[in-house]
Amino acid sequence: MAKAIRFYRTGGPDVLQVEDVPVGEPGPGEVRVRHQAVGLNFADTYIRTGLYPVPLPSGIGAEAAGVVEAVGEGVNNVAVGDRVTYTGFNTLGAYSTERLISATPLIKLPTGISSETAAAITASGLTVSYLLRRIYPFKGNETVLLHAAAGSVGLILSQWAKLLGLTVIGTVSSDSKAEIARAHGCDYIINYSHENVADRVRSLTQGAGVDVVFDSVGKDTFESSLDSLRRRGLMVCVGTASGPIPPFNPQLLAMKGSLYLTRPALADYIADPAEKLELANELFEHVSRGRIKVAIHQRYNLEDAAQAHRDLEARKTTGSSVFVV
Repeated sequence: MAKAIRFYRTGGPDVLQVEDVPVGEPGPGEVRVRHQAVGLNFADTYIRTGLYPVPLPSGIGAEAAGVVEAVGEGVNNVAVGDRVTYTGFNTLGAYSTERLISATPLIKLPTGISSETAAAITASGLTVSYLLRRIYPFKGNETVLLHAAAGSVGLILSQWAKLLGLTVIGTVSSDSKAEIARAHGCDYIINYSHENVADRVRSLTQGAGVDVVFDSVGKDTFESSLDSLRRRGLMVCVGTASGPIPPFNPQLLAMKGSLYLTRPALADYIADPAEKLELANELFEHVSRGRIKVAIHQRYNLEDAAQAHRDLEARKTTGSSVFVV
């Protein structure tokens, strides 16, 4: 029997419960994976609360790394003993010690990437990979505004942005988070607890504004993000940690400088296996060579899933968080 976190109704962290579940043998196209580490992402809370609806009862979590223990008929991309990682919304049920899963989303891990590291960066790292390599044609002289700069995506993005020659302005909620963000590549820090983000951005950019905003906060930062952009700048809505962005008239984008806006999803950038592998390989290369440092600041036992979600939603976490299995 494996241990797994499941929930039978949507709601707060307390709906999460640990259960003993049978695993069985893989069917055609499936593998059985023994997890060594499981990733914790803010999107998991969207599943739990029902913002992203799923049939109930359900498992939770979409990112983990471990070892292939058995393969079903027709599987040829991985073999027994391979170390693998995965992410994606078709992989729900990662909060578990062992599971059956389609072989399709699995990515084989290079020797330089541990399972803990993989669980910490597969979702956030691939997100950064497509944000910086697919969303905007960066030339190396641009300035970007990065909200939640001390979070898992933020710390990876700021380091990778520096490799591309970008200037990074990061926002944080506390002085301690400011220190972490600055240590990972942010050129300038704005503490939104006591600074006006848009005014400070204008000051730092001599009134011009930034080329791109990466906003994972949503409702609370949407207007200030738009006000921080240069004429014809790009607003990238990466997430909605503070709540969904309220409906607005698109004329607002014209009024604020003919702005562009996009709301991308990781699933659409890793749907093509070849593109997913390209994005993953570049990520793993940077990490294995030490050009991007992975900051795992929180480690939890699987049984502590509810507390992990409380910490995440209270913005008590920095860097990456994993469940150690």
